[in-house]
Amino acid sequence: MVVPAIQPPADVMTYEVYIFDLDGTIYLGDELLPGARDTVLGLREAGKTVRFLSNNPTKAPETYAAKLTNLGIPTPVEQITTTIHTTLWWLKTHYPFATVFPIAEAPLCQALSEAGFRLSRDPSEIDVVIASYDRGFDYQKLQIAFDALWFHKRAILIQTNPDRFCPFPGGRGEPDCAAVTAAIEACTQVRCSASMGKPSPIILQAALAGLEVSIEDCLMVGDRLATDIRMALDAGMDAAVVFTGETQPSDLTEAYNSVRQLDKIIDLISGFDRPSFSPSAKVDSDYMGTE
Repeated sequence: MVVPAIQPPADVMTYEVYIFDLDGTIYLGDELLPGARDTVLGLREAGKTVRFLSNNPTKAPETYAAKLTNLGIPTPVEQITTTIHTTLWWLKTHYPFATVFPIAEAPLCQALSEAGFRLSRDPSEIDVVIASYDRGFDYQKLQIAFDALWFHKRAILIQTNPDRFCPFPGGRGEPDCAAVTAAIEACTQVRCSASMGKPSPIILQAALAGLEVSIEDCLMVGDRLATDIRMALDAGMDAAVVFTGETQPSDLTEAYNSVRQLDKIIDLISGFDRPSFSPSAKVDSDYMGTE
């Protein structure tokens, strides 16, 4: 298939809400991508609503808000939706009084406790088993999940994100949440009831909660077809793929004919009379990981 030449969309400013992936779209590692600051601040100057998404369940929304601010894009925490935020939102919506067993790292466990959820390792009282990225995952945790799901048959299984592995610089990686979920499913034969991360539309629902905006008035911008773009299309939302991260033009197939193509993120608002913003030189080197 011949992919059409990239054309900056003339009608892109008709959307009310712009939702951005982070790594590969706004920045790469600790470096802001060219045009990202002008794009976000230009949209805000035009009165548009901006939101950011991350599949990473090991960092609180405050961490990403601080990173973006340090990179020159001042961002309140309310504009960040991570799988930690989405998990809390989903539980409050569907299981507000649940006793939970998180197989997770400290940030998610702490957030659950602060939100008022009771954490337990007693299988007889667990309502929800939460599978997540957990470098402390061991046989004892698997046994607790097994007993809650298979023996007591009272709990459901959810996951923070469906990622198979967490990529590291240099081509390395670590097993991610999908590996923990698969281990639990294999021994219990209980299927995961809900996933909180991309490409699940649940994370979009959490990001848009309270905005009173229709899907047709939103645009998702990301660099990954299998997560960012697939999520938007499944939710009935328009999408734009930017070629500064994982996806390249040759990756597109007919299934993505409706997706806008951006060589770089500034193409999103090309031709829009936007103010000029000087780039920020400040980069916080403490932030690493996947989004």
